[in-house]
Amino acid sequence: MAMIEVQHLTKRYRDRVAIDNLTFSVEEGEILGFLGPNGAGKSTTMKILTGFIPPSEGVARVGGFDVSQHPLEAKRHIGYLPETPPLYPEMTVRGYLRFVAALKRLPPRGLRDEVERVAALTGVTHVAERLLQNLSKGYKQRVGIAQALLGSPPVIILDEPTEGLDPTQRAEVRALIKGLAGKHTVILSTHILPEVTMTCEKVLILNQGRIAAYDDLRKLAGTQGTAESASLEEVFIKLTAA
Repeated sequence: MAMIEVQHLTKRYRDRVAIDNLTFSVEEGEILGFLGPNGAGKSTTMKILTGFIPPSEGVARVGGFDVSQHPLEAKRHIGYLPETPPLYPEMTVRGYLRFVAALKRLPPRGLRDEVERVAALTGVTHVAERLLQNLSKGYKQRVGIAQALLGSPPVIILDEPTEGLDPTQRAEVRALIKGLAGKHTVILSTHILPEVTMTCEKVLILNQGRIAAYDDLRKLAGTQGTAESASLEEVFIKLTAA
């Protein structure tokens, strides 16, 4: 079953086309690596999927719900971490997670247990009473992922979740994301190509608003006429050189 379906999706900003006729799907439990150079249209696509902006043409469905026609139902299926985590620095970690859980209208009876569940899953339990403004970049990213996981939404969309992290923090967050496979459908947008190689099963590469490649990671090099031993980086450079 496809949890995310995109058909002929286009977004124009006056005379500029940000994305042009995108069609792809992400199956239930799959982790999709979402790649492309700056300005390729990745953020625009994610903003449409999460209901922040409408498409100019085409259809996007999440959990079977059209994000334009049934925005609330679609959003209930999504946990989203934008590139800059939406944190309130004056709140504690636990207070912030409770606040987001309330915004998501999670049942009050299980709210405390759900907050503790995502805090433990993302490794922030021991800093739960600290102010967000006093946390390191790595822990802020963890809290950002934790808020996305609240309510266990079937779809998780992560925009540069390891940006600015040190190698140890990056490995920890990568392991966390990999552990979501099967339980959640994940779109992982990143500039760090080894993250995709170690985490994702399938890759979509955007270039200048269009799909340059969309295939299983193992098959990608062969389908692009590149040596099968070619790295993802070599394939990416070849496809986005124009």
